[in-house]
Amino acid sequence: MEEELLLQDEDIEGSWSLLSWLASCLMVFGGALPYVPQYQEIQRSNNSEGFSTRVCLVLLIANILRIFFWIGKQFELTLLLQSVVMILTMFAMLHLCCSVQNTNRVSTKQHRLSDLDIRYFWKWSAFEDYLLFCFGFTVLCAVITLLLLDSAVFVETLGSLAVMFEAMLGLPQLLQNFQNRSTKGMSVKMVLLWTAGDVFKTTYFVMNESPTQFVICGSVQILIDVAILLQVVFYNQDTRAKLG
Repeated sequence: MEEELLLQDEDIEGSWSLLSWLASCLMVFGGALPYVPQYQEIQRSNNSEGFSTRVCLVLLIANILRIFFWIGKQFELTLLLQSVVMILTMFAMLHLCCSVQNTNRVSTKQHRLSDLDIRYFWKWSAFEDYLLFCFGFTVLCAVITLLLLDSAVFVETLGSLAVMFEAMLGLPQLLQNFQNRSTKGMSVKMVLLWTAGDVFKTTYFVMNESPTQFVICGSVQILIDVAILLQVVFYNQDTRAKLG
C-alpha cells in the first residue's frame, strides 16, 4: 500500500514537473508568438502601416532594463530568457519594417540616427540605426548599474521602470489605432492571442511569486489589450457599415 502511495506521489510530482517545464517554455516563447501573424501579414501585404514600431521601442527598453534588473535581483531564469527572446523578436520586426518601408519609399530622402533630428526619432530608414541606439542604451544602463548595483533602492527602481515600460506595451498601438480611426492589419484573432498571453503571463507571475512589479505590469497590459480588442471590433463594424 505504501509503495502504491509512493508511486502515485512520484507520478504527481513528475506530472507537475512536466507542467512546470511546459509553462516555463510557454513563458519564454509565448510573448513572441502574437507577432508571428503580424510578421506574416506585413510580409504578405508588403505594408507595415498597421504596425507601430513604437511597440518595438517600448519592448526593447523594457526588456533591456529587465535584464539589468535580473543582475541586481536574481528572479526566475525563465523571465530572463523571455527578455532575450523578445529582444530578438523586436529586432526581427524592425528589420522587416525597414525593408518594407524602404521598398515602398517614394522619396529618396533617408533619415538617419546621425542626423540627430528629434522629429525622426525612431523613424530611421536603416535598421542599423536601431541597433546602434539599442547598443548605446545598453552601454549606458550597464555603466549606471555597475555604479549603483549595491543600492537596493536603485535595483527596485530599475525593476519598476522595466515593468512600467512593458506595461505601456500596447499604448502606442492603441493611440495609433485611435489616430488613424482604423485597425487595418490587425485582427480579433491576433489581439485575442495578445490578451490570452498576458493573462497567462500574469497568472504565472502570481503562482511563482515573482516580484510585485511583474504582477502590476501584467494587470495593466490586460486592460490595454481589452481596449485594443474593443477598437478592432468597433472600427471593423464601422468599416463594414460604410461599405454597406
